[in-house]
Amino acid sequence: GMAAGAHVICIPEVPMSIEEICDLVTRASDRGRAPLVVVSEGFKLKGMDQAFSDKGLDAFNRPRLGGISEILAPEIEKRTGIETRSTVLGHIQRGGSPSAFDRVLATRLGLHTADAVVDGAWGQMVALRGTDIVRVPFAEALGELNTVPLQRYEEAAALFG
Repeated sequence: GMAAGAHVICIPEVPMSIEEICDLVTRASDRGRAPLVVVSEGFKLKGMDQAFSDKGLDAFNRPRLGGISEILAPEIEKRTGIETRSTVLGHIQRGGSPSAFDRVLATRLGLHTADAVVDGAWGQMVALRGTDIVRVPFAEALGELNTVPLQRYEEAAALFG
């Protein structure tokens, strides 16, 4: 959202009300901007008990998240009078062309993965930590939910509206 210049970013870690979202959309529109709202699949409006899911369950019997933007878009349009569209980005649209950094990183990760196989380092993955490629045990990588730090969100939020 930040790289795209979003006027509102909705993430699971920070519930917002529809009124807050509409206020930011209206403020952006009043300045002559075409408001951009970026919504994460797990986002919940204030007062919602669970993230929206209408796609059934995944292989682990957990709700497959998605569809919240189709709920928010018409509500934003109804409340603000600003034409609103929902666009769901697929894997291809999110990808884009790889940069030189992407290509070098992929090569480095591949080399370290091959080394891990030769070393018999099973149950581990390779990852970029700072500028170093490191081995991380699966238990460490998968042990807890990876969330957006509040400080990082606040940096983006300073640019909202």
